[in-house]
Amino acid sequence: MSYQEAEWSKLRRQSTKQAIDLAMQGGWREAIAVNQNILEMFPEDVEALNRLGRAYLELGEYKEAEAAYRRSTEIDPYNAIAVKNLQRLSYLREVAGAAEGGADRLEPQAFIEEVGKTGVVQLNNLAPPEVLARMVAGDRVQLQIEGTGLTAENSRGDYLGIVEPEQGQRLARLMAGGNKYSAAIVSLADGMVSVIVREIQQDPSQVGRSSFPSKGVGVARPDYGERAIRRELIEEISNDPGYTVVGGDEAEILVDESPDDDFDASDEE
Repeated sequence: MSYQEAEWSKLRRQSTKQAIDLAMQGGWREAIAVNQNILEMFPEDVEALNRLGRAYLELGEYKEAEAAYRRSTEIDPYNAIAVKNLQRLSYLREVAGAAEGGADRLEPQAFIEEVGKTGVVQLNNLAPPEVLARMVAGDRVQLQIEGTGLTAENSRGDYLGIVEPEQGQRLARLMAGGNKYSAAIVSLADGMVSVIVREIQQDPSQVGRSSFPSKGVGVARPDYGERAIRRELIEEISNDPGYTVVGGDEAEILVDESPDDDFDASDEE
């Protein structure tokens, strides 16, 4: 490999890391610019196209997102990330009310765990795929009392599912007593939807009643919501060769160093 090729390869890795970091921080507009710069140098970089599509999708710019993902499938027809998101975009076009504009999103930091006040619940009797396809990790969820339990809706009032009975019935009683909660999607995978719920106001009549007893099911570990949302995002935006996701709850992206970094101009013949 020539010195110039080695420098371009190094620049590509640096730019890729910058694009991933920006996405992890929610800097989607800046991430678009970085990925576009990568594509000017490497027009067939599928991972950069997927990251570009994700950034446009997060900003609600669906036409641009679709163009990026379609270009990705032209290069790699079996790219799972691009295929999945093109399907999601097709649902978005079909469902009424999917107007352009940013999603109603809660920042992961809003769900830093407080013992007894934060928990993760599963949804049962899920909505059709075309509704769930519009949701991503971090999207706000509204909890509504339905009989003795709770249903979950998105910010547009679309039904998403029923909170698992044990937790749903407890939270419904507390809500009926005056408690208030925030909720957001943690993950959607393999026919399962997880929602993180946080008590934001306890009614005086509910003092002493924990929203998530320490021995109950679905109790959140510290920062579980932020970690889970970060992990889902990492898995989609860092599928680049040369990057490794390590760690359990503390997911981290490491750059896999290659011999190119040790290239010396004196080695060139």
